[in-house]
Amino acid sequence: MSDPISHANGDGRNRVIAIANQKGGVGKTTTAVNLATALAACGRRILLFDLDPQGNASTGLGVPHHARTTGSYHVLLGDTPVPAATVATAIPGLSVVPSSMDLAGAELELVDIERREFRLRGALEGARDSYDHILIDCPPSLGLLTLNALVAADALLVPLQCEFYALEGLSHLVRTVERIRRSLNPRLEIQGVVLTMFDKRNNLSGQVAADVRQYFGGKVYETIIPRNVRVSEAPSHGKPVLLYDMDCPGSQAYIHLASEVIRREREEAAA
Repeated sequence: MSDPISHANGDGRNRVIAIANQKGGVGKTTTAVNLATALAACGRRILLFDLDPQGNASTGLGVPHHARTTGSYHVLLGDTPVPAATVATAIPGLSVVPSSMDLAGAELELVDIERREFRLRGALEGARDSYDHILIDCPPSLGLLTLNALVAADALLVPLQCEFYALEGLSHLVRTVERIRRSLNPRLEIQGVVLTMFDKRNNLSGQVAADVRQYFGGKVYETIIPRNVRVSEAPSHGKPVLLYDMDCPGSQAYIHLASEVIRREREEAAA
């Protein structure tokens, strides 16, 4: 198996970024869909790999259920190569490997397979050179699916809701990353933590943001994703918020986040 870092060039391209948080309802899929869209709008070739059995990222990109006959489940089980499972979206430069409920059974099916933690890594190796970034939308758990994503990834992006228990859950994820670095993927690094669902009218949001920045320092993105009705409405229309309402605060925040991600990827590649 080739060295994943060897694919990256000085512009920080050809990198795999897992978007994960074991806690649900933190804006993980919303971030995956809209960050992928914003990166594509910056002229990057993006593949979003939907690894969540709920398939919300696929829905949010307008992929109908009848177009999900092959997808992430078949890629993980080795039945279908990534290109054959990839579906084009309405956004130029953005493709998706969709998910379906079949994926819910994949964790059980993978248990007895040799090198089960490396299934996704092996599948994505041949696809790296076709894209500037591959984003993986993980399920809200730290099971075998998320483990596959973290073993396949060069970097981890963590969406974190500005609420009371945020840091408690994040510390668990950090310990998991450290274990994976020691035993399965020494190149995995936390590229950044993005604060989501920020409500400037709520003092708690500001306190959580300050606590997270104190704990993680420069790992926390400058961009904060605000709580925004338009962001919540967009998935029901099968669109990223950048297509649904380009001028709303949520869209503008994801555009700024994409710029930060590109900058950090360049810095990582240069380092």
